[in-house]
Amino acid sequence: MAKNKFYITTAIDYPNAEPHIGHAYQKIIADVLAKWHRLKGENVWLLTGTDEHGKKIQEAAEKAGKNPKEFVDELAQKFKNAWASLNISPNRFIRTTDKDHEALVQRVIQRCQKNGDIYKGVYEGLYCVGCEAYYTEKDAVNGKCPLHNRELEKIKEESYFFRLSRYQKFLLEYYKKNPEFILPKERRNEIISRVKEGLKDLSISRTSFDWGIPFPGDKKHVIYVWYDALFNYISGAGKKQEYWPADLHLLGKDNSWFHCVYWPAFLKSAGYKLPKTVFVHGFLTFNNQKISKSLGNAISPVELVKKYNADSIRYFVCRNFVFGQDGDFSEPALLERHNNELANKLGNLVSRVSALAETYGIKKTQNNLIKRLNQKQIEKHLKNYEFDRVLNEIFAFIDICNQYVQDKKPWEAKTEKEIKTARKILYELADSIKASAILLYPFIPSTSEKIAKVFNFKINYKAIKQPLKISKIKKSEILFKKIELKKENKNINKPQQIKKTEGIEGIAKMSDIKFNDWEKIHLRVGKIISAEDIEGADKLYKLEIDLGKEKRIVCAGLKEYYKKEELKSKRIILFANLEPRIIRGIESRGMILAAVSEKENHKKVVLIAPEKDIELGAKIQ
Repeated sequence: MAKNKFYITTAIDYPNAEPHIGHAYQKIIADVLAKWHRLKGENVWLLTGTDEHGKKIQEAAEKAGKNPKEFVDELAQKFKNAWASLNISPNRFIRTTDKDHEALVQRVIQRCQKNGDIYKGVYEGLYCVGCEAYYTEKDAVNGKCPLHNRELEKIKEESYFFRLSRYQKFLLEYYKKNPEFILPKERRNEIISRVKEGLKDLSISRTSFDWGIPFPGDKKHVIYVWYDALFNYISGAGKKQEYWPADLHLLGKDNSWFHCVYWPAFLKSAGYKLPKTVFVHGFLTFNNQKISKSLGNAISPVELVKKYNADSIRYFVCRNFVFGQDGDFSEPALLERHNNELANKLGNLVSRVSALAETYGIKKTQNNLIKRLNQKQIEKHLKNYEFDRVLNEIFAFIDICNQYVQDKKPWEAKTEKEIKTARKILYELADSIKASAILLYPFIPSTSEKIAKVFNFKINYKAIKQPLKISKIKKSEILFKKIELKKENKNINKPQQIKKTEGIEGIAKMSDIKFNDWEKIHLRVGKIISAEDIEGADKLYKLEIDLGKEKRIVCAGLKEYYKKEELKSKRIILFANLEPRIIRGIESRGMILAAVSEKENHKKVVLIAPEKDIELGAKIQ
């Protein structure tokens, strides 16, 4: 086994059509984790690739008038190009048509046969070519695949079977002893519940087509694509498979059964160690529909990179969605993040500080500003795969830096004493930018590298706490140019400004909204997860709000009306599409709907709470 290793894998994609942003989401997350662990000095191996056998590929190739190998060769290259355009850097891009993979799969079949786990029989049942999977009558929806909404085929053919039923007890015991094997918790509970219902032996060969790895000793059969594909994680684990077992498998929820049930059973039978964690995440959707070529809503990552840039897309998918849950992709939302956070906040900070440093220079001093960067919290969020919260913490610090330069006004320095002070202020800011850029590197690598070049530091985890070396600084190029929506799209998802309620920050009254504004605003059902005091604020709480598919921070003036313990778990209605505001160095994203009354000079504020049977994130209409 490789020393000090971190081995991460993604699902390998079917190259039956071109890659889309749904594929890219998972690969970006994997690359962020890989870059983070590399930053910390670990021996990282990132594996991705394409799953190139099976009936679905054969049918797609025939439709295109090509032989399967020619067909997958062309599409595999498009997947490689897409990931390269997004600055995704796998250590290996594996293809299941690679010779070393095919040879390993055949050896594994022989191992499982030797252990008595494979036998020949006849399979009869329902099959979805799109999933390359079997379905029971119970799982089918009106005789159709629940994922692809296509008629399931009735199949009867000779087949080799894997004795999956033998592994029910082993799996349930393993899940119990290793709770981190399946994450998040709700996915683990789903799998455990299904496994307890019982496991049937699994058909692992096909005779109705020939595009697959030949079954050892019986060339009439090819190996079932899911048995074949799963072993890419071992055949691709380094030259001598030295990175196995995997520390983390990332995959979509439609693949959970294969990876959490079939995969550990196959590994146990073949004598391999099991991976540490299988993390099952939600789908990226577009207008609340699963992204797919058949629905005509596939968004090309290569085209997105041409319109925006790789770092903006990487930042958006990590910042805008709660990893593990479903997320809905929106170009207007991407533009809001690009313009308001990357351009206005990060870009503006780097531009101002570098320009001032070029004019005045910098002078080494104690950096008290950086003490407000919560690095421990950032590391904790990364460990928990809370990428949105990581970026929220970093950008909260960037907001503090922007406020600091605005308050200190180093550009006003005229006398020698003022200039000396300005140089110290600029050192604090430059050193803080260094720390921020290093922490942002896994998310926006190209931008971090540009910042490192401007301020003359190396991107290294240890360098976060090492003082910035004094050097000549020149004004930075524009990191993120602002992008305008096309005129016909300008009002789509555009955040609305609502008049601030007098004396109550973060609380909205119905009277603040004009009648014709209702169609523009988004009201969502939420729940308060936590309430914290804000340093120096007499009236404000920092609230963390659960909106089902995402979590947000909101600053609200509720101290006069509610104790912290009264707010925890309280359901609320949130104005969800308001322009974010920086309050006491904290980005507040939304306002809470409340009823406000004033009688006999006594003001009363009551939060409006929806019924408990309404799901979090539901839209109020």
